[in-house]
Amino acid sequence: MKFTNTIPIERPLATVFAYLANLENLPRWNYALSETRQLTPGPPGVGTRYLQTRTIPVHSEESLEITELVPDQKLTVSGTLSSLPAVLTYTLEAVEGGVILTNTVDLQPSGPLKLLAPIAVGRIKSAVAANLAALKQLLEQTPA
Repeated sequence: MKFTNTIPIERPLATVFAYLANLENLPRWNYALSETRQLTPGPPGVGTRYLQTRTIPVHSEESLEITELVPDQKLTVSGTLSSLPAVLTYTLEAVEGGVILTNTVDLQPSGPLKLLAPIAVGRIKSAVAANLAALKQLLEQTPA
């Protein structure tokens, strides 16, 4: 179960990528999270792991791992979204005046979750779109 959201951001490519690649920034633009904490020492890279605390729809802890990082181009993170295993890919394209950010979410439910996932997909896509809009607003309001 896969969906994509795309949004323009009027900020330099390197600024947007650096902000995204630091997953500890996630709670600043994702209303459902209270904390994302890096567990692996050093700068973010492939294999960097995080522990995330979700407050909506229920309080839970989730694990995330960066599985692909191509500076200023692509970031892929594997983990969970509300207990649904997922792969999140962010691709960035420089355009005049900023960046086009495309987020692809690939939900990979198994067992009983396979039955519930189709019902949740629309709600999750909407929430992800709202989060990307919050990210855009946050980045565009931050002084250069």
